[in-house]
Amino acid sequence: MSERHRRILAVGVAALDIVNEVAAYPAEDAELRALDRRIVRGGNAANTLAVLRQLGHACAWAGTLGRDAEGAQVLRDLVSRGIDTGACVFHPRGSTPTSYVTLSRAGGSRTIIHYRDLPELSAADFARIRLDGYDWVHFEGRDPREVVAMLRDCGARFSGAGVSLEIEKPRPGIEATFMGPRVLIFSRHYVRSQGYRDPQAFLREQWERTDARLLILPWGEAGAYAQSRGGDICFAPAHRPPRVRDTLGAGDIFNAAVIDGLLAGLPPPALLRHSNALAGHKCGQSGFDNLVTSAREAGVL
Repeated sequence: MSERHRRILAVGVAALDIVNEVAAYPAEDAELRALDRRIVRGGNAANTLAVLRQLGHACAWAGTLGRDAEGAQVLRDLVSRGIDTGACVFHPRGSTPTSYVTLSRAGGSRTIIHYRDLPELSAADFARIRLDGYDWVHFEGRDPREVVAMLRDCGARFSGAGVSLEIEKPRPGIEATFMGPRVLIFSRHYVRSQGYRDPQAFLREQWERTDARLLILPWGEAGAYAQSRGGDICFAPAHRPPRVRDTLGAGDIFNAAVIDGLLAGLPPPALLRHSNALAGHKCGQSGFDNLVTSAREAGVL
């Protein structure tokens, strides 16, 4: 999508995913045999960067790993994809984050049990990263106190095109991070946790809480919404693949397409169509490899 390659830094999680595919979800206390298993690198920020690399951008990841076999596997995967890991912080105590995923072939949906015994990246860690030369910085909304400090630091030192923040989960104090990013991407899970069922009502009521220029709200199979400051709410329907095979990481792909589209100068309606197309196409294939190539071959991008 973008006319030239850009340099993007993402701050957040890289994890090891243990994915078990089953015919359908089991009942409680049942036993069943997995049809397939794969052990792959996961994590929101890392997944987003993996797709941005396929879109032709230069990418760097900042986060934490344990000094364990799982951390080594995650690092090898990132390096093999050409993602700069120079800002990775290793902790000798604690283990690399691990997600245990049950993927239902019946509908492509997934259930995730995430285990984390590791400190998040700190604002002090972030302060050691040179930001000159980057075009975009993307954050996950994790430890609010540290993210707020990183956003302030970014505001003082970063002169690139923009800063985005994903608000995925309801964490105590997370609303303090709404000030600072140019773009806020909210998850449906977060919005519903705040008592909203109408995505448009949620967007309209956020502007007094943020200085962002653009709010984006993917709503799964129901499409996605966006609103620019002072503008109207726009909507784009979801892209539905012929068959839903694997929804794991679809939100991370959506975020990657948002960043790619914004760097290319897409207005909100086209941005939503671009992001829905790539995220929806991913739901029709297993895993992330060759996602952009297959999307282009299918005429999705």
